[in-house]
Amino acid sequence: MDVQMTGGTTPIGKRPYRVLCIDGGGMRGIYTAALLDKLTGYYAKLRDVEALDIGKGFDLIAGTSTGAILGCAAAIGRPMSSVVKLYEDHGASIFPHRIKDGVVSPLWRALTKGGRIVRAGDKALQSALQNEMRDVTMKQVLDGRGISLSIPAVSMEKHRSWVFKKTPKSGVRDDNYRLADVCLASSAAPIYRSLAAIRDPDTKSDNFRVFADGGLWANNPVLVAMIDALSCAEPDQPIEIFSIGNVSRPAGSQIQPKKVHRSMLSWKLGAEIGPLAIDVQEFAYDQMARFFAGHLTKLGRSVTHVRIPQQEAASTMLQYLSLDEARPEALKALIAHGYDDADMVKSLCDRTDHPEGRMIHKLFNEVPAMPKSGIPMEVFQ
Repeated sequence: MDVQMTGGTTPIGKRPYRVLCIDGGGMRGIYTAALLDKLTGYYAKLRDVEALDIGKGFDLIAGTSTGAILGCAAAIGRPMSSVVKLYEDHGASIFPHRIKDGVVSPLWRALTKGGRIVRAGDKALQSALQNEMRDVTMKQVLDGRGISLSIPAVSMEKHRSWVFKKTPKSGVRDDNYRLADVCLASSAAPIYRSLAAIRDPDTKSDNFRVFADGGLWANNPVLVAMIDALSCAEPDQPIEIFSIGNVSRPAGSQIQPKKVHRSMLSWKLGAEIGPLAIDVQEFAYDQMARFFAGHLTKLGRSVTHVRIPQQEAASTMLQYLSLDEARPEALKALIAHGYDDADMVKSLCDRTDHPEGRMIHKLFNEVPAMPKSGIPMEVFQ
C-alpha cells in the first residue's frame, strides 16, 4: 500500500512544525503501539541509541480515545513497549465482557450485568492510567517537554464537542487536568464503557463534568490537529502532519434490499455502530485533511499530511477486530500485525526513490534519543 501524502515540501533549512495524530479504536490500539514500538526500535539500533523519544519528535500530539492513551504516553516519554504491556495486562479487566456476534450476547449484557461490567471496566482503566501517567497535568507536559496536546471528547452537559487542549496559544482552562483523567474522558465509549465523571481541578468543591468518547465526532483527529498547528506554527513555518490509524480492515457491507429494515437487535443493541463510525471517520477526515493541505499549500502555507501506511488485515484477523476484543490470542494477533506493518513502513523508508518514505525516514532520524526505560517522572515535578 502506498503512503498517502498531500501538500507541499519542507523548505531547505527551515524546521517544520511536526504533528502526530492517532486514531481511536478500542483494544486495536495495541496494534498501533506495537507498530510504533518496532519502528522506533529499528531506528534506535541504526542510530546506536537505547531508545527513541517518539513524543519529543513532535510539537503537537492529537489523539482520540485509545489514541489519546498512546499520544499522552508518548508525550510524557513512556516507551511504546510499556503501552503494549498496558493493553496486555489490563485489557481483559477493562473489557471484562466481549459483545459477541448475534443477539444473545448483547441481550444478556443489557438484561443482566451490563452496569456491573462497565463499572468494573472503568475502575480497571482508571487504575491502569494512573499507574502509567501518575498525576502529570496538561500544563506540565507543555512546560516540561514543550509538547502541545489536543485530545477530543464530548461534553455531556450540553452535548457539545470538547477538546482538552494545552498549546502555547490556548487559554488556561485545561491546564490542571491530569492526563489520566483526560484519557478516561476521551475513551468513554458508550455501550462499551462507562461515561467519565471528571473532577474540575480548578475548584475546591466536588464539581464534576461528565464526558463521552471523542470518537463520536473526531475518531480521526487530523482536522483538530491541523487547526491547532495552523494556530501555533510560525507564519512561514512548514507544517508536517503524520497520522496513524489502527488495523485497516476490509470495509463495507453487501446488504440485500430486503435486509435493510434493521432495528436495535440487528445493530447488536448499538454495538455495531461504533466500528461503522470509525471506518467512516477514518476515510472522511483523511480525505478532508488532504484536501485542505493541498489548498493551503497552493495559497502559500506549506502543509503536508502523511497517513502512515497499513496493510489490510487478513480474513483470519476479522474475528479479533471488535473494539472490546481482549482475548490473549487476539492481542497476540494484533501485535504481530503491528510488527508486520512496521516492517513494511521501514521498507518504504529504505527506498530513496520514495518521497513519502524519505519523509518518514527523516522524521525518525531526527527523533531525540532517550533511555530504554523512558523519561523520568521528575521532569514534571
